Amino acid sequence: VKVIMTPASLDFITPLTLSTLSKNPVHSDFTEDKDSGVWNNHVDLGLWADLFIVAPLSANTMAKMAEGVCDNFLLATFLSARCPVYIAPAMDLDMYQHGSTQENLQKVQENGAILIAPEDGELASGLSGVGRMAEPENILSFIEQDQKKSLPLYGKRALVSAGPTYEMIDPVRFIGNFSTGKMGYAIADELAKQGANVTLVSGPTKIETELSSVERIDVLSAQQMYDACIERFEDMDIAVMSAAVADYRPSEQEDKKIKKKDDTLSLELKKTEDILKKLGELKKEQILVGFALETNNEEQNAKKKLGKKNLDFIVLNSLQDKGAGFGHDTNKVTLIDKQNNIEEFELKSKALVAKDIVSKIKSYF
Repeated sequence: VKVIMTPASLDFITPLTLSTLSKNPVHSDFTEDKDSGVWNNHVDLGLWADLFIVAPLSANTMAKMAEGVCDNFLLATFLSARCPVYIAPAMDLDMYQHGSTQENLQKVQENGAILIAPEDGELASGLSGVGRMAEPENILSFIEQDQKKSLPLYGKRALVSAGPTYEMIDPVRFIGNFSTGKMGYAIADELAKQGANVTLVSGPTKIETELSSVERIDVLSAQQMYDACIERFEDMDIAVMSAAVADYRPSEQEDKKIKKKDDTLSLELKKTEDILKKLGELKKEQILVGFALETNNEEQNAKKKLGKKNLDFIVLNSLQDKGAGFGHDTNKVTLIDKQNNIEEFELKSKALVAKDIVSKIKSYF
């Protein structure tokens, strides 16, 4: 982040404050040092930026932007920028509603600027009304949503399952597995980065999603994960079932801790609901992706699961591959689709594996 201050803004906040926060020098004039002739290149700065945000935007600066006036460093950089420009006006309500201001606002927008509308609230004048600059978190949220519109999965809804499930034996013991959820979380984040609205159904795990826009639903058992996925699947365009769901659960859960008595203990186990199979039966236009973690006859077993569960493609990984599977930050996968196209990938970080999987998903749209 690089900050440009107008001459008037220097009366409100010091460049040192913004330089400390942005960790970059703050620019407010064309020259850094008039004696030495060192100058700030507004053209380079305008071309460097991926986004240009003018916040707060005063009535004065808006009028100059509308007419192409170039009498300070901010305006010169604005005229040089090729990136999207966002404006967040801030002024008194009567100033904002004035006809000339509205004409200038329309003209600036016609020239390509994107409006982040002012909010209704208390103003510096003591009055209350529309004119207050949008709150910083609302500005950020607006820009994030606007930028998503150009992404390949914008508007698509994606359901991802991740992590293990715990099948309770008694209040303190359970049947589980070593899944950390890292692969599923990486997929959820990558889908969100590509513009999808992501719902993540997560078993017990200590990790967090990278993006706050991912909706997370925490569950414990296979039945809870089944219910959460089935309930939401109809509204989805994409479903990636990467969770390591228990195949069996105790037929009965004791309500008190089982005391150690005999040398052996027998537990009767009952098969859990097959989430992926049910989604395959319910599938209409959705892209459905499953996972197969195998220890032998890997490709044969994965292809069998692909057809049996009505998947569009399956992600195969093997515990025979060093650095793949549970607990690792890396994975080695093979993608197999229902047309029998097979793509093998080398060992790489799970974040990069997620990119490969999501790239395959994007090819369906």
